[in-house]
Amino acid sequence: MAAENRKARYSYEILDVFEAGIALTGTEVKSLRGGKSNITDAYAAAKGGSLQLYNAYIPEYLQANRFNHETRRPRQLLMHRREIGKLAAAVEREGMTLVPLEIYFNEKGRAKVKLAIGRGKKAHDKRESEKERDWKREQGRLLKQRD
Repeated sequence: MAAENRKARYSYEILDVFEAGIALTGTEVKSLRGGKSNITDAYAAAKGGSLQLYNAYIPEYLQANRFNHETRRPRQLLMHRREIGKLAAAVEREGMTLVPLEIYFNEKGRAKVKLAIGRGKKAHDKRESEKERDWKREQGRLLKQRD
């Protein structure tokens, strides 16, 4: 896995997950393989009939000298037109957000983005999630002690 957004499941109620390709330059691919990327603040949006990934940080590749890429440039996401239309409609109509969950390389070596449609959680929902997570952890401890 090249990059993971661990905050996404805490901050958003995930409704549906999609896989999309991502258009990268050569130095971006090499840098992604290094594993120093960050997509915590990233989001996707439809623009002109295509999806763009904004604010994803892919550091410069040190050996690339003057042919390097911009670290936070918008990157095009590759999906079928019908899927793009469906995602764009959900974002516009229902006030959802497109959140990248992770960037990874598939078995063919292609960079992919796991993209989710999410609804932002309110503060009380986040507290509820935290209580639930703590309770599950406590249950595990209690079961371990009993054995």
